[in-house]
Amino acid sequence: MSTFDVVTVVCAVLLTLGALFAVVRAEKGPSTLDRTVALDIVVTAMIAGVALYAAYFRRADVVPLLVVLSLVGFVGSVTVARFAAVEPEGEGRVRTREEVAAEEAEKLRLEQEEEAGRRRRRRAAEDEARRVEDEQVTLVAPRDPATGAPVPGAPVFPAPATSTSTVEPAPDDEHHGGPADEEIR
Repeated sequence: MSTFDVVTVVCAVLLTLGALFAVVRAEKGPSTLDRTVALDIVVTAMIAGVALYAAYFRRADVVPLLVVLSLVGFVGSVTVARFAAVEPEGEGRVRTREEVAAEEAEKLRLEQEEEAGRRRRRRAAEDEARRVEDEQVTLVAPRDPATGAPVPGAPVFPAPATSTSTVEPAPDDEHHGGPADEEIR
């Protein structure tokens, strides 16, 4: 076995190992760009393997195959890089179960905080409406029909609402069963 044969075998073993490690890297990821670089290394190892074959067997007819493989590798890398440039942050990455669970827990926590905030705002609005309503209640004591003076010792009642405050400006069909003009007031 000549020195040329030994060098060829060593190169073939190293190219095979490099391609295998690149395939493992492509499988693990974690991002699209990692996979792209790994597959680009596999294509490069294939090109080097074909060149090694051409050199060992002194064949010049495989040069077009080397050109085609080089173009495929280049076009594939450029295409993926172009799409990866517009890819949102974190996309194309395979997340672990722990990461997915943490994201879902964070999303649930944010939804619960938002719901609690809505409840607080609603409760505050209801309390404010009650406070305003309580301030608007006028207390009325029964009056003597003859004199118009309040009756001593009679209980004090809230004043009835005015007729304008009890009538809706435009009743709707959903709550009254018909148009407003048919409603008797």
